[in-house]
Amino acid sequence: MATTVRGVETAGGPVPHWSEDPLGFLIAPVTSEEFFERYFERAPLLTARGKPDLYADMLTLETLDSFINSADLRQGMLDLANQANRIEANSYINEGGRIITPVVAEKYLEGATIILPHLHESMAELGEFARALEGVFSCHVQTNVYLTPASAQGFPIHYDNHDVFVMQISGAKQWSFYGAPVTTPYRGEGFEMGRHEPGPVTESFTLTPGDCVYVPRGVMHAAPNAGDAPSLHITVGLITKTWADLILESVSELALSEPAFRRSLPAGYARQEFDREEARRHFETLTALIAEKASMDSAFDLMADEFLRLRRPNLAGVIAGTPDVPREGDRFRKRALVPWQVADDDGKLALIGPGGDIFFDDDDGDALDVALSGKPFGVADLPCKDPRRVLRKLWANGYLERIPAKL
Repeated sequence: MATTVRGVETAGGPVPHWSEDPLGFLIAPVTSEEFFERYFERAPLLTARGKPDLYADMLTLETLDSFINSADLRQGMLDLANQANRIEANSYINEGGRIITPVVAEKYLEGATIILPHLHESMAELGEFARALEGVFSCHVQTNVYLTPASAQGFPIHYDNHDVFVMQISGAKQWSFYGAPVTTPYRGEGFEMGRHEPGPVTESFTLTPGDCVYVPRGVMHAAPNAGDAPSLHITVGLITKTWADLILESVSELALSEPAFRRSLPAGYARQEFDREEARRHFETLTALIAEKASMDSAFDLMADEFLRLRRPNLAGVIAGTPDVPREGDRFRKRALVPWQVADDDGKLALIGPGGDIFFDDDDGDALDVALSGKPFGVADLPCKDPRRVLRKLWANGYLERIPAKL
């Protein structure tokens, strides 16, 4: 894996809003096609924005300060790290699991980095952005927020076992890359100090407000604060599925129809004197069955459906708008970037999407085609026996938005 970084100067050029193009929001002017061909899981990419307020709608130091002060922070919602001095969790978490915020402030003033894992679950704008990016990558997207005081560093040289985009909000960090001792490591294959040596610096650059850097998993890096101001950044993590996951799923499905996979391992197989020849022949039989009968499409469908079901539904405005749904003359359309799939389930139609399956009558299919097309429609446009019921179900599950009257 290459660990030199390509820098792209936007020179104040246009950057699409994340709601229109979530990946372009991070990498423009590099196109999505170029990113997946040249960089994804291959090489870092630095995009110098020239737009210091680009991410201000998503997060600022002031909104973070307010959140820490007002939220009921519990264990798992805030961590502290200091590369120079290890910080024990029990020093800022009480016996009831509540974060002791005055201790957090004190540790921060002493040089500790404040970490807020999964902040997209608490802040609406971050949550919407994460959901939009999930639609691009078909993977779980998480955000961690890091606030590092001046002249401090939260972590030593390390690599991450998932790909990340780092969005610099305010302040600056001096980044260095050192190579990739493990190519595309597994999710559980974490960095181990002493086992993975960094090697020489291959690239060094300063990340400033509005900049973004993509770092493939496995690339060793360090990023101390640069300058006299606190550094605030969002790390967007991609928790992807691998080909190994797909193959394991296909084998699991095959085992449902092939009893040979379900046989127990030979009795006494762990004994030192155990003869493995018969076991080896059976193993070769199983691998031949995999080559002959394992289905990629079946496993692919199962994993895709499971991904859709595990997405978090977008219910913004659903409760407030429910008493008025549907009114005569109202116009609706599918929310942008909401993933979905329709399948037949024993005579019922199952709409597979964020939050789980929703079931419709078999003759609702044409109405679903209209409602989920992305084009504006009214209740009278739904060709089914009970269009209001179909509309109400889609509305309650976050698939629709009302179109303002002026449109």
